[in-house]
Amino acid sequence: MVAASPFTRSPKVVNTRKEKRIVAIGDSLVYGYGDPEGGGWVERLRRQWLQPESPGHAIYNLGVRADTVQRVSDRLVQEFQTRGEFRNRVPDLLLLSVGLNDTARVSKPTGRICTDFEAFQAQTDELLAAATALCPVLFVGMTPVLEERMPFAEVLHYNHSDQAQYKAATQQACQRRNIPYLDLFDLWLSRGESWWRSRVSTDGLHPNVLGYRSLLADITAWPTFQHAMESPC
Repeated sequence: MVAASPFTRSPKVVNTRKEKRIVAIGDSLVYGYGDPEGGGWVERLRRQWLQPESPGHAIYNLGVRADTVQRVSDRLVQEFQTRGEFRNRVPDLLLLSVGLNDTARVSKPTGRICTDFEAFQAQTDELLAAATALCPVLFVGMTPVLEERMPFAEVLHYNHSDQAQYKAATQQACQRRNIPYLDLFDLWLSRGESWWRSRVSTDGLHPNVLGYRSLLADITAWPTFQHAMESPC
C-alpha cells in the first residue's frame, strides 16, 4: 500500500518564490551508480545549483539501488517527510525514475521476471496516483542495457524487449495522468549503436561517466523540465 500523504496544498495560497525544492526518487539511475566522477545526473544538477549565480534550487537525491516500483511506492512520502525542509510541506516538483529493475529475469534469459507485467501496471498506476496527489511530477525513463553483458550480479538478465514493454506501459500510465515522460530509451537508441553503447558501464546496466553527462544534458534540455524550473511554485 502507498502511504497516504498528510499534506495538502491550499488553492488560496499563491507562492511566487522562484527557488524550487525538488525531490528525485527512484532506483540506481537516480542514485548515480556508475559515475564516480560526478555522482550521477542528480548530483551533477545539485552541484550546478550550488553556484552563486544559480537560481537557488535545491534537489534531494532519494535514489536507492535495486529499487522496484513497489519499493518506491512504499517509501514515497516517508522519504521526503523526514527531511527538515519538507516536514510541514510537500516538494515543488517530484522527479520519478524507476522501472528497470522490475524487468529483470532471474537466473536465465527466459527466467521468471522480477515483477509480473500485470502487477507492474497496477503498481505503476498506484505510484503515479500517490505522486500526483502530492505535487507536480515529471518521469525520467530508463536507459538501454548492454544485453551481451548479462547476467548482472551473476543472476539477473535484462533485455531490450522487456525494457520496451515495461517502458511503454509506464509511458501510457503517465499519459493517462498527464505526467510528462522523458523517453530516454528510444532517444538513446535513436542516436546510433556506437553512441549509446559508449555511455553504458562495463556492468552492462548503468550509465558510465559519459552516460551521466549525457543524461544531465538530456534532462536539462527537455523543454518540459525547463518550463517547470521557470514557472512560479
